[in-house]
Amino acid sequence: MVVTGGRALVAALVAHGVDTVFGIPGTHNLEIYRHLAEFSVRHVGVRHEQGAGYAADGYARVSGRPGVAVVTTGPAVLNAAAAVGQAWSDSVPLLLVSPGVPLRHPALGNGLLHETRDQSAALAHIAAYSHRVTSVAEIPVAVAQAFSSMTTGRPRPVHLEVPLDILLEEGTAPVVVPVSMSPSTPLDEKVAEAADRLERAERPAIIVGGGARGAVEPVRGLAERLGAPVVTTTNGKGVLAEDHPLALGAGIHLPAVRALVEESDVVLVIGSELASSDLWNGPLPLAGKLIRIDIDTAAIVTNAIPDVAVVGDATVVTQELCRRLGPRAADSSASRAAGHREQKRVQAAAQGAEWMEVVDALAAAMPRDAIVAADSAMVCYYGALANLPVHRPSGFLYPTGYGTLGYGLPAAIGAKAALPDAPVMALLGDGGVMFTVAELASAATRRIPLPVVIVDNGGYGEIRNEMVDRTDPVHAVDLDSPDFAALAVTLGCIGVTPADPEGLTAAVEKAFDADRPTVVHVRHRRMS
Repeated sequence: MVVTGGRALVAALVAHGVDTVFGIPGTHNLEIYRHLAEFSVRHVGVRHEQGAGYAADGYARVSGRPGVAVVTTGPAVLNAAAAVGQAWSDSVPLLLVSPGVPLRHPALGNGLLHETRDQSAALAHIAAYSHRVTSVAEIPVAVAQAFSSMTTGRPRPVHLEVPLDILLEEGTAPVVVPVSMSPSTPLDEKVAEAADRLERAERPAIIVGGGARGAVEPVRGLAERLGAPVVTTTNGKGVLAEDHPLALGAGIHLPAVRALVEESDVVLVIGSELASSDLWNGPLPLAGKLIRIDIDTAAIVTNAIPDVAVVGDATVVTQELCRRLGPRAADSSASRAAGHREQKRVQAAAQGAEWMEVVDALAAAMPRDAIVAADSAMVCYYGALANLPVHRPSGFLYPTGYGTLGYGLPAAIGAKAALPDAPVMALLGDGGVMFTVAELASAATRRIPLPVVIVDNGGYGEIRNEMVDRTDPVHAVDLDSPDFAALAVTLGCIGVTPADPEGLTAAVEKAFDADRPTVVHVRHRRMS
């Protein structure tokens, strides 16, 4: 069948299970948009391409499938680049699709609209790779390769560029059927060695990262078999429900976690980089006791060298460990975990003391299966990270490694697109929300019942504190916040400004059932 490059692209995406894309139509990508309805692909419109990338990221994290953003050339691609960098940092399968300058475009340029010197090269240094196709027939193969890259091994973002002339050109493009692949099988002797060490451990502990999001049941089973306390990284938050007797929750940077590691004779780390963006205060004392499970052969020896390294899918490996480990009585395990959990709770509450009033009010309003899309804001990393209970994997969406501002709101929109019936809440600061505040209009257009909690401390509070700590002049950090509730109404949302914690709880509870987004403006310094 002879088709245009645009039709071949959409057909190839659909063949790989894509039913939703996030983006903005533009002059150069209309040949892609032309075919979305034909293939029943849902388009979730956004107001800025960065929002498209973050929404696709949120969609990918909660659905477990690659998120797809479709943008136009030049500035649109560069607008989305921050989201691609965030996805790379947090190992999220995000496909950015864009047109590019024509295949035979002059090397020195000729002033074409949106012309960029080398768009694909720019994205190649941010994504896992960027591929520029050269024919209509190549498009299905390029899409298949992108999905193979994103769904095997460690997930990373990919950029696919289709030149303008190829989008419009006609040619034959047979659809490439996705190749199903079983998760990687670990080396048997390494699993046996890990099982033997765990079997002999008297005081084991488990650290769970984002790489274990799909391994909820085996992680819980393994923890219960070992009687091991479980602490998670930011991206692992909720893999073990935080009210489980063995759960210490998230926040591996706290002193109580270091004490747990020092006390333990074996520490099993599943799917975590053990990166400084999670640890904050330097590496953990893991020498001589570390068993590491990771699908990435490079990451498994990065930041901490394991005594036993098991390369493989977290679900497959933990299931196999459960099978090899026999039943074990762990009479003291609950009390051991409880002691460390209480120490950690006290430390987390002290660290987030300024934000606990807000966090507790939000916790009172959240259903057990709620998802929180958080921004890089003090209320999130000091307050919610270690103190707000989450009971499901991918229940706390956060821009961990790259630390972008503006992530939370569009990520929440993406999460709602993936799981429309799930209660989702965005938690933001007054500085970060302004990076993507236009996405309130996107959410309002879709009539999403979404609480958008903006905790307003009058500017860039973290940077203000750093200036003080450095004894620098404090400047350029104080912001005159708008009336966010009034702004919400002008954009088609509901807007409220609660006066106290009880009012905050009531506002969020009501927002989960509203017929549109609700902006809840928390004037933090004034709440009592």
